[in-house]
Amino acid sequence: MASSWTAKQNKLFERALAVYDKDTPDRWQNVARAVEGKSAEEVKRHYEMLVEDLKHIEAGQTVYSNYKSSGGGGATEEQRLRYLNLQ
Repeated sequence: MASSWTAKQNKLFERALAVYDKDTPDRWQNVARAVEGKSAEEVKRHYEMLVEDLKHIEAGQTVYSNYKSSGGGGATEEQRLRYLNLQ
């Protein structure tokens, strides 16, 4: 079962992903420390959901994910994922 994420947690998650890239040792522990109330396992799963969503978006499929946008000036989810270097 997926845990719920607040807009604030999503924003912290996004910022942490920008800081801790795929080459960062202990990446998920670092991201989890940056996201209040989330474990390394939860942030890793959240990331995996984002990657799956991106694959569906790029394939032209509609995405109904549990990942909720935290807003951000009208950027589309695809733009946000590109910003996070998920593709």
